[in-house]
Amino acid sequence: MDERKQTEFFYEIFDASLPRLGPGDDASTKRALDTLLSAGLLRGKAPTSTPWRILDIGCGNGAQTLQLAKHTPGAILAIDNHQPCLDELQRRAEAAGVWGKIRLSLRDMRTLTADDGPFDLIWSEGALFVMGFREGVAACRSLLVPGGGLAVSELGWLRSDPPAECREFFAGAYPEMADIDANLAAMRACGYEVIDHFAQPESAWWEPYYLPLQDRLRVLRGMYGGDGEKLSVIESIQKEIDVYRKYSAYYGNVFYVMLAR
Repeated sequence: MDERKQTEFFYEIFDASLPRLGPGDDASTKRALDTLLSAGLLRGKAPTSTPWRILDIGCGNGAQTLQLAKHTPGAILAIDNHQPCLDELQRRAEAAGVWGKIRLSLRDMRTLTADDGPFDLIWSEGALFVMGFREGVAACRSLLVPGGGLAVSELGWLRSDPPAECREFFAGAYPEMADIDANLAAMRACGYEVIDHFAQPESAWWEPYYLPLQDRLRVLRGMYGGDGEKLSVIESIQKEIDVYRKYSAYYGNVFYVMLAR
C-alpha cells in the first residue's frame, strides 16, 4: 500500500464520528483546566473585557475543545490537518451551544509561528508528538504570553521495567517515548513552571477510545476480508490495543500542566 492510500485508510479507520481519536476523557481535561485556574492563570493580566485567546493544537474532532469552550472565558482557535475532523467539531459545538466561541483552521501544527500568537492558554491532547513532543513544547512557549498556561498530554513510560514485548512494540511504534522525569526536565528547560502532572486512568483509554475503535475494526474486517494490505493495517492497530490490555501498568497517557515563566 503506497503512502497516500495508507493515509486514506488510516482516516477511514479513525473516522471523525468516533467519540475520541485518542485516549482521554472529560474529567481529565477538566482537572487540568481547574488546576491552571486554581494556580492563578492570568490573574490580573488579561483585561476583563477581552476574552482569553486559546489555541487547541491538533484538536481532532474536538472532545476537549468543547470542554474549553464550556469552562473558560475564551475565544478558541482549533487547528487540525484533517477537514472531516473540523467538520465534526463544528457539528458537535453547534449541538452543545458553544460554536460561537470557536474558530477552526485547517493547517499543519508545524507551520505555527510566533506571529500566530500570543495566546493566553494553549491546549494539546495527544498531538504534539507529530512535531516531536519536546520540540512541540518549546514551540508553544514562543506562542504564549508571560504567565500563560500550557496543558498537554503525552504517551510516556510509568515504570522503568517494561517487559520485552512491550518495550519492543514501542521501539517500533514510538521510539521517542520518554518517562515522566525526562519530560518534566524538558519542560522546565523550556521555561515553564510545571504545576501538576498525572496519568490518565485506564477508563480514559477504554470507554471513549479503544472500545469504539475495536467495534470499528470489526466492521472493517468484514468489509475488507479479501484485502491483505488493509487487513494488515487493521491488525497492527489491534496489536496496539492488545499491548495496552496486557501492559497498561507500564505506560500511559500523562497530562502535564504548566505556566510560562
